[in-house]
Amino acid sequence: MNNEYLILLVHGIAYLAEAFILFWIGRAAYNLFHPKVDVENELVHVDNLAFSVSYVGYCIGVLLAIGSAIIGPSQGLWVDLMDIGIFGLLAIFLLNLSGITNDKLVLSKFNLHKEIIEDQNLGTGVIESANYIGSGLIILGAITGHSMDISGGILSAIVFWAVGQLLMVVVAKVYNAMTPYDVHEHIAKKNVAVGIGFAGAMLAIANLIRFGLSGDLHSWTESFTEVGFEVVIGLIFLPIARVLSDKILLPGRKLTDEIVNQEHPNSGAALIEAFAYVGGSVLITWVI
Repeated sequence: MNNEYLILLVHGIAYLAEAFILFWIGRAAYNLFHPKVDVENELVHVDNLAFSVSYVGYCIGVLLAIGSAIIGPSQGLWVDLMDIGIFGLLAIFLLNLSGITNDKLVLSKFNLHKEIIEDQNLGTGVIESANYIGSGLIILGAITGHSMDISGGILSAIVFWAVGQLLMVVVAKVYNAMTPYDVHEHIAKKNVAVGIGFAGAMLAIANLIRFGLSGDLHSWTESFTEVGFEVVIGLIFLPIARVLSDKILLPGRKLTDEIVNQEHPNSGAALIEAFAYVGGSVLITWVI
């Protein structure tokens, strides 16, 4: 093994060690932001699936947030470690702030603590999980798209995160208006299928926002224009994807009937709907 490979190995171990430390901080931050939730009790003793799904979504969000600080060209080991530490901590804070924002604005009619911890509402857990993952994707785009100096990078990351979160809330309202049923009403009835479809729409839009935010910051106008363009495409695409789910992926069936008009809502059909949204958003980022 020559010196170049040895240096790369040492650097990789250092980055990985810092990532594990940040992940531990991310877990501790969850406890700090959710003091009424006993994580171990819900996961191990109560076997609360709704909470487990939500918590895993948070962990994926933390992973994406940490990744946002690691991805990019190296500027030297010590500069890299400093940047990863600063932007990793910022990303974890923004992710937890996203959780509070989404709880208040995306599922505004619910007491999420009651729905997930007391009622073990899996549909709510699925949506909260998607919100965390979606926020992680937005943070990934916001931080990988920051300006090169630290102070400018922190400012641009916060601004882009705030814009992304606002767009997520707007899209949630649009999705609820687009569907022929009230999302909140059916989630309250513990309809997991509705939660899965809604979660797919949120992840699809978050992925498009991430794509719009990625890349170096050249100007605020250019970045906002790119994000706006991606979101407009997403809003146009959502109803199209729903129709495609009916006509191509579920031929001979009505998606709404499968999800809300049956005694036992069809979660499998909802997964098809979610796939159509997410798969479509991936294709859009590939061709644009």
